[in-house]
Amino acid sequence: MKISGLGALVSGGASGLGEATVRALAGRGAIVTVLDRDASRARALADEISSGASYVSGDVGDPEAVLRAVEQASASAVLRINVNCAGIGWAQRTTGRHGEPHDLDAFKTVVSVNLVGTFNVMRLAAAAISKTEPLDDGERGVVINTASVAAFEGQTGQIAYSASKAGIVGMTLPAARDLSAAGIRVNTIAPGVMDTPLLGLLPEENRQALGQGVLFPRRLGKAQEFAELVIAIVENRYLNGETIRLDGGLRMPPR
Repeated sequence: MKISGLGALVSGGASGLGEATVRALAGRGAIVTVLDRDASRARALADEISSGASYVSGDVGDPEAVLRAVEQASASAVLRINVNCAGIGWAQRTTGRHGEPHDLDAFKTVVSVNLVGTFNVMRLAAAAISKTEPLDDGERGVVINTASVAAFEGQTGQIAYSASKAGIVGMTLPAARDLSAAGIRVNTIAPGVMDTPLLGLLPEENRQALGQGVLFPRRLGKAQEFAELVIAIVENRYLNGETIRLDGGLRMPPR
């Protein structure tokens, strides 16, 4: 699809991979709506971009908030692009050093935000996109979800995070099959170690060590590189039902 003039909804769009995606889509002429819990950051980003950009404050697991974002995105332009970047992390082993079990509420929260939240936005955005007029070749839009290499090589203590991201990978093909009748493509990006605000909390030596595990280029990934892949997926009409690793050849060790 040609991006210019299209409506786009980006969840988790106020920072990190989501922010880079918002900037890249807006740079190509899309009218972008940012959905994020951080209202101040979302507002500031939308104000900076201008050119029709807007924001909705809300949680991806809240159907009413997501519906507001979908309606706003649809009112601004023909909604054809949905990119889901919202997510949280958690580190805890299935059992601890003294045999204590993993916190069940923490596990539920991670799965709820990362997996259920992604599905919630996808289902509501896809429903709106399915009602639009198709383009010349029958395509109506594209959904791009965000998983992680942890979906394939979860490290020690990543059981909740890995399970949530593996669920996103598992949704990709059935969602693409479900939505094919409406002319909507579905793909997933599985990033490796990316230089995002989350990793920015680590000491510099730890961040550098993470980058050294990458085959080439031996560094952390850049949010802009994630956004560039989003653009490529949107523009390539034959790319569908795929999970694409963006990791520089990284394969995560057990710890």
